[in-house]
Amino acid sequence: MADAVAAKSKLYPSAHDALQGVVADGQTLAVGGFGLCGIPEALIGALRDSGAKGLTAISNNAGVDGFGLGLLLETRQIKKMISSYVGENKEFERQFLSGELELEFNPQGTLAERLRAGGAGIPAFYTRTGYGTVVAEGKETREFDGHHYVMETALKADVSLVKAWKADKSGNLVFRKTARNFNPACAMAGKVCIAEVEELVEVGQLDPDQVHLPGIYVDRIVVNATPEKRIEQRTVRAG
Repeated sequence: MADAVAAKSKLYPSAHDALQGVVADGQTLAVGGFGLCGIPEALIGALRDSGAKGLTAISNNAGVDGFGLGLLLETRQIKKMISSYVGENKEFERQFLSGELELEFNPQGTLAERLRAGGAGIPAFYTRTGYGTVVAEGKETREFDGHHYVMETALKADVSLVKAWKADKSGNLVFRKTARNFNPACAMAGKVCIAEVEELVEVGQLDPDQVHLPGIYVDRIVVNATPEKRIEQRTVRAG
């Protein structure tokens, strides 16, 4: 009976196909990456092309003008960013200062922990970071052992878009060096996770000890073997 029903493949032929039936207006999306490192380039492009609007994006930053999540800012598809670093993007700055874009600002470690908590089923936690600043405005605070803490709530997403280096057909992921960044936490915080990968291998070809994210967290896979991997800031020696 085990062979009677074949398991549904997680692999989709394109980023466009991977988003079909998943992405909709008004959703909250968690998007991996740090700057332009480890961002799901093809999935972001397909999300732009989908026309989905009124989105809330949980991401460390919003890419740059014309690349990464900056593409969705240009098309006004994002209504709110839940972020840590918001520099390097003039359109982000313009929309925020003009009141066109909502921003929920988080210290970087707090953002990472809120995503981790969302994936772990922890509704909230206390942190000393941000106490006494605008970050703590409107939030519950408590004192523990003589120190003041801010209560931060978990972050969950309708859809997670992440980037990995390798995957097997079960969705087990391996990230490459610093491109690991926010990707595992984003993946775990989403109800549906779509992973963009550079290489796809058969089940059993990945060393289990080298798997960074188990396939149980990954629902769909799309291969983008030649991502642009644009460098955010390039400095060369003069003369």
